[in-house]
Amino acid sequence: MPDLPFPQPMASGWAPAGAGAALEIDLDAIAANYRLLDARTGAATCAAVVKADAYGLGADRVAPVLEQAGARVFFVAHLEEGIRLRPHVSPAARIFVLHGPMPGTEALFTHHALLPVLNSMEQVARWRAHAAQAHKALPAALQVDTGMSRFGLSEGDVATLAQTPGLLDGIDTKLVMSHLACADTPENPANAMQRDRLRAMAARLPAAPWALSASSGIFLGPDYHFNLVRPGAALYGLAPNAQAPNPLRPTVRLRARIVQRRAIGAGDSVGYGLTWHATGPRRIATLGIGYADGFLRSGANGGGCAWLGDYRLPILGRISMDSTTVDVNDVPESVLDAATHVDMIGPRRSVDDVAHDAGTIGYEVLTALGSRFHRTYRQPVACDASPCQNKASV
Repeated sequence: MPDLPFPQPMASGWAPAGAGAALEIDLDAIAANYRLLDARTGAATCAAVVKADAYGLGADRVAPVLEQAGARVFFVAHLEEGIRLRPHVSPAARIFVLHGPMPGTEALFTHHALLPVLNSMEQVARWRAHAAQAHKALPAALQVDTGMSRFGLSEGDVATLAQTPGLLDGIDTKLVMSHLACADTPENPANAMQRDRLRAMAARLPAAPWALSASSGIFLGPDYHFNLVRPGAALYGLAPNAQAPNPLRPTVRLRARIVQRRAIGAGDSVGYGLTWHATGPRRIATLGIGYADGFLRSGANGGGCAWLGDYRLPILGRISMDSTTVDVNDVPESVLDAATHVDMIGPRRSVDDVAHDAGTIGYEVLTALGSRFHRTYRQPVACDASPCQNKASV
C-alpha cells in the first residue's frame, strides 16, 4: 500500500484537516508576562515555575523563551521533570525540584545538576549523607512550613536544626522558602502571618536568600518579595486575584472544528442523558473537542460557551469525550457557512472564564489541556533581558 500524506492544513491555515481542535501558544506573551512580573519585584530575583510541563504548554518550548527573557532560576515539582528540563536550559540555569529527593534518588540530582528542596528532616538527613559520600558540600533549598501544613520543616524541626547545626553539615543552603496559602485573597490576615513566620524561622537557619511568593504573592507588594519570587500561573496569563483587573497577557487560544450542523425541533434533546431540551426550532453545531482533550465535562454546567466572532454559542447538554454541542441559532447562516472553527478559549473567553464556568481554577484548565490538539507556537520577538542582569543571583 502506498504511503499517504499526512492531512495538510485547511485553506484557513488554522489546523490540519484531520485535527478536531487547535491550540495556539503565544510564547511572546509568556516572555512579556515574565518581564512584567520581573519589573514588579524590584531587586528580588524572578524565577520561573515550569512544573507540569509548563502548566501544560510544553516546558521544552517555554523554558528557553523564559531564559531568553531573563529567567535564571527554574522550579519543577518532580525529579523526572527536572531531568527532562535540563537539556532545554543553559548549564548555568538553576533548577530546583520542589518535592525534594525521594529515597535512593540523591545521586540523580547531582548527576543532572538539579537542586533539591528539602522538606523534612528525613530529606535533610539523606542529603547530608549524600554530601558526606561525595566529600563536598552540595547545594539545596530548605522549605519551612509557615502555616499551610503541606510541605516543609516545622517550627520544631527548625528549632532542632538551630540547636544542632551539625545536622546541616555538607548542605550548602542556597534558599530558604515557604509558600502562601491565601495570596489570591489579599485581605486575608494569613498572608501577613505567614510572612512573619518565614522571617522568624529563616533567621534561625543558615544565611541564604529567602522566598515566599508565587504568582499572587508578587501582587501583595514588596514586603512579600524577599530575595526571590517564583511565579507560575501568572507567566501563563492567569489572573493573580479576582479583586483587580488582570495585568497579564493571555497566552493560549483554543479553537475547535465545527464537525456537523443540524436543525432540531421543539421537544428534541441533546447529548448523553438527554439533559437539554429544545423548546422550539433551533440550529445547533457539534464541535470536535471533548473532555478527552481536557475540555472539562463540568464546563457545561455553569453557562459554558464558545464564540464565533462576536456571537456567543452556549454549550448544550453534556460535554462528551470527543465532542461538544453548541447553540448556533443566532448566527446568520452566511457566517456559519464560512466558518470552520469556533473559539473555546480566545479573545472573548479567557482561561479564567472557562474555569469559572467549570467550577474550578485556571490552573486546572491549563494543565488539563490534552495532547490531541494540533499545537502551534507563536514565536517571541527579540527581548532585552538586561533588567535581570542587575539583580542578585540566587
